[in-house]
Amino acid sequence: MPRTGSVNYLFGTRFFKMAYVESGNPAAPAVMCVHGLTRNGRDFDALADALSDRFHVICPDLPGRGKSDWLPDSMAYQPPTYVVALAHLLAQLNKPVAWVGTSLGGICGMMIAAAQNAPITRLVVNDVGPQIPSISLKRIRDYMTAAPERFVSMAALEAHLRLVHASFGPLTDAQWAHLARFSTRQVLDQTGEGAFAMHYDPKIIEPLLASVPLDADMWPIWDLIRAPRLVIRGGQSDLLTEPVYTRMLETGAEGYVVQDAGHAPALMDYESMARIKAFLLAGL
Repeated sequence: MPRTGSVNYLFGTRFFKMAYVESGNPAAPAVMCVHGLTRNGRDFDALADALSDRFHVICPDLPGRGKSDWLPDSMAYQPPTYVVALAHLLAQLNKPVAWVGTSLGGICGMMIAAAQNAPITRLVVNDVGPQIPSISLKRIRDYMTAAPERFVSMAALEAHLRLVHASFGPLTDAQWAHLARFSTRQVLDQTGEGAFAMHYDPKIIEPLLASVPLDADMWPIWDLIRAPRLVIRGGQSDLLTEPVYTRMLETGAEGYVVQDAGHAPALMDYESMARIKAFLLAGL
């Protein structure tokens, strides 16, 4: 059973709480698993269980998600803010860590791993790279703006997840139910009746709405990373394109393709978890 915890981080003139769950022996080598844009740390429960016999696994909820504090300024929901919060958690751990990051979590991992004296020993980026097509950012923006604010039942929310995250790959009913359970917060609808909403601040999309999506170019950051890297790509991904994936491998990174997924593989299948564990164990 994952253990819960939190770290306070200073942003601007105020401290905020970032929640996390952890599993495994705290004295073991550490692995931090960081989720994507609208997700939370409980997405990694299956992977954490697979790793916890050899590793201390920490899975935070990024600011505005899950059990972490929401931010008063919606324009702060951008990678530099997340890196500040994650840096506080790394300081609290005060030991080297391997990093597994899905999409946004991979961007944060790249930014931290590129810094001087970074504590990241190995970096796994799941379906994200140093170049992101604007059309993919527009797709993400569009599905977020089209999402209902309230759901009448958990079943309705799960049905929504199955639709918008079909590209996660072929998950079992139990796995979809797990994602739905931890994607939900209970709210009141306009009549005062109980309803369900996604477990994130709806304002996390506002930075995407405030600008015209352009291709993101982070190759200079990628080129600064010296830690061994594993790049995972969904075979049908529109965000980590095949040319970008190939170029990442040409820089010395290892690669693994999840053929039956798009953006982004859920990392709940045995083969993906085994590949990640083998890569992390190679660093011990």
